[in-house]
Amino acid sequence: MSDDTPLDLGPDPSLLLVDDDEVFLKRLARAMERRGFQVQTASSVATGKAIAATHPPAYAVIDLRLEDGNGLDVVETLRERRPDSRIVVLTGYGAIATAVAAVKIGATDYLSKPADAGEVVHALLARDDNSLPSPPENPMSADRVRWEHIQRVYEQCDRNVSETARRLSMHRRTLQRILAKRSPR
Repeated sequence: MSDDTPLDLGPDPSLLLVDDDEVFLKRLARAMERRGFQVQTASSVATGKAIAATHPPAYAVIDLRLEDGNGLDVVETLRERRPDSRIVVLTGYGAIATAVAAVKIGATDYLSKPADAGEVVHALLARDDNSLPSPPENPMSADRVRWEHIQRVYEQCDRNVSETARRLSMHRRTLQRILAKRSPR
């Protein structure tokens, strides 16, 4: 199927995209419009909740970590207003606990960034809950996953190297060397 092939979205093709990365948001919005969705965008939890409360869409793609709060608040609002909506939660900080929380609160699926429009559409439209998704075309390397985890813990510890090293059971100097390097591919 071509990237621009219109899809069978049902009678209501409304889609809410919530992400504070403006470049990603605009690119995904254009790609989803080409596929037949009627897109509304929001770059904050407050705007996303307002749209979800006043015009609850049939579909939603919501970033988990936004500048003004947690995207799960938007998921809750949308789930209250439109229980049948299909919601995909996106995040750059993939973790099993977060995925479980997102699904428990009402998300249909969970994708780690970077996710392309094809993966998002597949997650939004997938109806078979018993099948596993196909493996990603270019999965993150183990080194990259490790680096992402270290960065996440480092940010959660307010960039305190000693506290991060303690929580990761790692020597402080080892952590400093890792943080000084560029991210692996």
